[in-house]
Amino acid sequence: MKKVVLAIFVAGFGFAKVSAQEFNFGAKAGFNIANVSGDNSGEFDAVTSYHFGVMAEIPVATKFSFQPELLYSRQGFSIGDDVVAMIYLNVPLIGKYYVTKGFSVEAGPQVGFLLSADAEGTDVKDLYKTLDFGVNLGLGYKLDNGLNFGVRYNFGLSNVNDIEGLNDKNRNNTLQVSVGYFFF
Repeated sequence: MKKVVLAIFVAGFGFAKVSAQEFNFGAKAGFNIANVSGDNSGEFDAVTSYHFGVMAEIPVATKFSFQPELLYSRQGFSIGDDVVAMIYLNVPLIGKYYVTKGFSVEAGPQVGFLLSADAEGTDVKDLYKTLDFGVNLGLGYKLDNGLNFGVRYNFGLSNVNDIEGLNDKNRNNTLQVSVGYFFF
């Protein structure tokens, strides 16, 4: 799995040929409001959690950049007082269109690798698929000093359930609010 993540991240950098001065690398962190939607999910409630990771921004054209990321993201849902915490290593591949200086509209696919799933101290990872696919839509603002802010919604596309005999199809959905900093 580590080789797959590395290959995806490295492939993302290969989309544009840029000089070292144009390439930005940084880190980001923020909070998630996550839930699962789909069949029989009416009693599921959202959970508030967090994400953090690294990102790169690669200019492709005057107003367009490519931003691959590698994020550790805590997601999941709750049913009453019980919380199902799902930890993912997410790889968003974001296209950024700068509407004005600093302000961008963002969109792109995401693949997530399930690292763990826990329900009140019990390992339930076997009940969920190890791969998760989604699409991101968001807004961002980047200051000249490298500080940046973003809000993004990930719409889950794939069924996360992996329970034999269960026909319910459920998808991850996560609202993310982030603060980041480009070091160079």
